[in-house]
Amino acid sequence: MARAGLTPERLTRAGAELADEVGFEQVTVSELARRFDVKVASLYSHLRNSQELKTRITLLALEELADRAADALAGRAGKDALIALANVYRDYAREHPGRYAAAQFRLSPKDAAGSAGVRHAQMTRALLRGYDLTEPDQTHAVRLLGSVFHGYVSLEMGGGFSHSAPDTQETWTRILDALDALLHNWPAP
Repeated sequence: MARAGLTPERLTRAGAELADEVGFEQVTVSELARRFDVKVASLYSHLRNSQELKTRITLLALEELADRAADALAGRAGKDALIALANVYRDYAREHPGRYAAAQFRLSPKDAAGSAGVRHAQMTRALLRGYDLTEPDQTHAVRLLGSVFHGYVSLEMGGGFSHSAPDTQETWTRILDALDALLHNWPAP
């Protein structure tokens, strides 16, 4: 019999909170059971294993990020949209480091196809229409933006920029200016 009040959704949210506290890699069904003061076996009526828990946290994180991005991009275009999208990723990573790490977790092709990751790509492509990019350059640009956003945020969160001036916000602003200029002047193949 399932413990009253425990549902896959509640366990997923608790797992996401745990990821933010201890790191996504540290999230397991056993650790979650300790959080609820239940035996691990009692969670297996809701979750198959830690892989399913991590997949559910990833799907939640992608959904949260996509919702924030949609709100931030509404009514914006060009550089304004680029800055808004970049700041969504950076702010989310700062507020929810474990969930942000989860958003990078490799999903099965089936889970990926049904995830909000598809919305992320669609929103980024919509943003790029303001820069008049066509395929395959649009795909290259989507990959560039994802690489820069994730790379910068990961290095910043890991303390990689904390040992020297200028302030990381100044660098972030300059990088977004440079990305805007690059997107406006995308090189020909």
